[in-house]
Amino acid sequence: MLTRVARLYGKQDIKVETQDVRQAGAGEVLLRMASGGICGSDLHYYQDGGFGPIQVREPIISGHEASGYIESLGEGVSGLAIGALVAVNPSQPCGTCHYCKVGQPIHCLDMRFMGSAMRLPHEQGMFRDWLVVPAKQCFAFDGNSTPAEAACAEPLAVCLHAVAQAGDLTGRRVLVTGAGPIGLLTVAAARYAGAEEIVVTDLADAALSRAPAMGASRTVNVLTDPQGLAPYQEGKGVFDVVFDCSAAGPALRSAFAAVKPRGTIVQVGVTGDMTIPLNALVGKEIVWRGSQRFDQEFAQAVKLIASRTIDVRPIISHEFPLEKAVEAFEQAGDRSVACKVQITFGGSN
Repeated sequence: MLTRVARLYGKQDIKVETQDVRQAGAGEVLLRMASGGICGSDLHYYQDGGFGPIQVREPIISGHEASGYIESLGEGVSGLAIGALVAVNPSQPCGTCHYCKVGQPIHCLDMRFMGSAMRLPHEQGMFRDWLVVPAKQCFAFDGNSTPAEAACAEPLAVCLHAVAQAGDLTGRRVLVTGAGPIGLLTVAAARYAGAEEIVVTDLADAALSRAPAMGASRTVNVLTDPQGLAPYQEGKGVFDVVFDCSAAGPALRSAFAAVKPRGTIVQVGVTGDMTIPLNALVGKEIVWRGSQRFDQEFAQAVKLIASRTIDVRPIISHEFPLEKAVEAFEQAGDRSVACKVQITFGGSN
């Protein structure tokens, strides 16, 4: 059996090709893939050939946010049914290194993450019609969830993990900088966690227009209204927690100005080296904490999406069939209209 794949060769060089598909072995399942979301890292690979020290050094099948239908079960697989819609957890910690043993699999020394160019050989991703994957990476959806919604489990898991880094958000005032898919899902996760007020900033009206549906109290376009955050920066700042999902220097400086003394900034967005307002960090005794991927939050994300306790549909802006992968990536790069761009595969029901 053959499958089509979206294979990236380097900067702005992605091709739809075919390759063989093997049968599911022991402990594995064969999936008819349905939907896959283009992530910021996928886009960096396509637009720039990588980001920071992570560069595409050999052909790689893109995609780490995806859903599919179970076509067949390998020997010994239980708890999953043929025909079930599942989201695939792309994280594959080794389970034996020091960090795995102390309950920190996020920091696994031999982590394999689907669609990642961090390692050589690269870990191949999920933008394909058919995929064989370990059954333990599949999480089934109940109810009326669509493949598009199911494919949002991975980014929502990232955001649930980020929100967990901030502690109890009940009744808290929150600022989210950056209204891309991760920023918007962080808004939803923060609202679910009990935040009372959530202000969202971005440079694009199209991005901000989706924020109220995800739980934002107010939006500020800091390009057209550069003083829009000024009231929140008075008296040493008012926000209990800031989630920086932009990784942009100006946004981060605004975060340090708007967070209250002894408040927390959770760093979700990533970039290269940059200067920071160290005096504000020290003088206001700010806690600045990073957030890396997810662990148990993936299962939580599936439950929240399946019940529509968190409704991810407002962030899904475009869908393209696999044969139009280039157009999908080009669309994903246009933030004036695009949010979460997804690719659909031949395995859709």
